[in-house]
Amino acid sequence: MGSAVIVVALSIASSLSPTAAHAQSTTATIFGQAPAGETVTALSSSGLHRHETVGEKGHYRIGSLPAGDYTVTLEKDGKTVDSRANIALIVGRGAEVDFACPNDQCATSQNR
Repeated sequence: MGSAVIVVALSIASSLSPTAAHAQSTTATIFGQAPAGETVTALSSSGLHRHETVGEKGHYRIGSLPAGDYTVTLEKDGKTVDSRANIALIVGRGAEVDFACPNDQCATSQNR
């Protein structure tokens, strides 16, 4: 009788959808490299905007963005210094958007 219970339990477990155990993502991420300390802003075609300060190692990440088309800008002292248009975000995926760094060094001098 014990083996019958195990067989039933295994068949129930195997019939569960594999997605039932994992939450589905409904957002996307923009990430990349840029000069440390500067600001990166993501602006969607629907008007949503989010910004992030680039970390000391020259990396940034803007998460929890709805799918859609974005313009990503690099700002220094509140002024746009570079921009990338038509960045398409797909649910559950990320888009890498890198910006040039002086002398190919994005990190601050103390973190190189």
